[in-house]
Amino acid sequence: MSDLNIARYFLLPGFRKSRGRTHEVIDPATLEPVGTRVEVTGDEMQTVLEAVTKAQAGWKMVDAKSRAKHLHDLANRIENADLTECSIIMSREMGKPYPEAIGELANCAPIFRYYAEMARDEAGKIAGTTQLGSFQFAKYEPLGVSVHIMPFNFPVLLMCWTVAASLAAGNGCVIKPAEATTLSTLEFMKVFEGLPEGLVACLPGGAEVGKALVESPMTHAVAFTGSVKAGQAVAAAAAAKMKPAVIEAGGSDPMIITAYAPIEVAAAGAVTGAFHMSGQVCTSTERMYVVDSVHDDFVNAFAAETARLRIGNGLDKSEIGPLVSKAAREKVERLVADAVAKGATVVCGGRVPPAQTKGWFYEPTILTDCTDDMDILHEECFGPVAAIVRVPDFDAAIEGANNSEFGLGASVFTISLEEAHEAHERLDSGMVWINNPMIDNDALPFGGWKSSGIGRELGRQGLDAFRRSKMVIMDHKPVRQDWWYPYPDDWFLEAGGRKLS
Repeated sequence: MSDLNIARYFLLPGFRKSRGRTHEVIDPATLEPVGTRVEVTGDEMQTVLEAVTKAQAGWKMVDAKSRAKHLHDLANRIENADLTECSIIMSREMGKPYPEAIGELANCAPIFRYYAEMARDEAGKIAGTTQLGSFQFAKYEPLGVSVHIMPFNFPVLLMCWTVAASLAAGNGCVIKPAEATTLSTLEFMKVFEGLPEGLVACLPGGAEVGKALVESPMTHAVAFTGSVKAGQAVAAAAAAKMKPAVIEAGGSDPMIITAYAPIEVAAAGAVTGAFHMSGQVCTSTERMYVVDSVHDDFVNAFAAETARLRIGNGLDKSEIGPLVSKAAREKVERLVADAVAKGATVVCGGRVPPAQTKGWFYEPTILTDCTDDMDILHEECFGPVAAIVRVPDFDAAIEGANNSEFGLGASVFTISLEEAHEAHERLDSGMVWINNPMIDNDALPFGGWKSSGIGRELGRQGLDAFRRSKMVIMDHKPVRQDWWYPYPDDWFLEAGGRKLS
């Protein structure tokens, strides 16, 4: 992996050496160097934006069938590529277990196929005419160049979600990868070779690069995934330039365990919901509301399932890798300490694992006796911690789940059809999972309510985020209309209601 020490950025059809400032990339499991990333310069950014703008001018003229073929060919390249190296780099950069890294990449091809066909089918609407002889319809056109500011947890898959939609709509794309996963993102960019020259680019850098891309007059739409604070800043900057933005700003997802929950299944689902990728998933289960009558049985089963998890390097046999950084672990430690100080009980975990003396590891943690005054119920933890609140009944669970500024997703375990339907009706979140947490579907909208974001990825709404509508009224036979100027005299009234002569 010697090429990981090259400070580079990507512009179709390949890589270019950057003159920008470099930063060492550190493996969060071993604290050893992985490679070097770069902050692209302003001149490099301008060169890239000019190239993507030029490429997009040609891409938007490509017919829908041909554009779809390009995207299907791209999907073929992803499916046929050996992505082992990319997966290893991703695991080394941010600690994700290797099976999850290779699994993420395996899910990228279908989204390009989905939007290839969606864009062919969803081309506009013919409306019932308002007058005889007039053809009245809406059509969709691309916005221009879209900016994609990506998170570290699913650096490639989430990028593909919005890039696929944007390309299908006829745009050019500029990706700003997360600082922590720049190298794996750049490695994946090779699959785009085969698209028109200059159409896709990847510009590494930090917040300043992202800010410059959002504010540039040469970009026209923004997709962002990250924290609430950063999402609010991006949304405000995009709004100031009148640019549409899709903002996925994370959450503190609740899970409800009702009196009718299948305890063994719920406990297994809770382990994945809370601890998948060490809890570093926007839709991770962070708050759990467990009905009193099943509370103790559920906690016991949940703890037993958690005890089966292995902690270690993502390239070893483990389910729980390190947190992405020292700062990330310190936040988890702060929230757990605050909860314990205010009366929470540590059922398991709550510490740095003794066997991992290096790296930013933290044991999967279950807290019970949690109360509303604890910070962990109001902040996004983004770590392997499940905070459990004992509630008297289903209504109290719904109330607790909704008592949050976040509204990304929510999960429920129950075999009661009545509770299942009430849950999806009453939960204040953009997504609800019943008996199967954290699932997504290319054809359904992904996104949150309240502080968890605006706009949607995936589905029809994900495509519409990257195109604009145009109403067209076309009379094929020009005639003078009776409502045009000048008005007939008998249309006017004198004062008092008398007609003018």
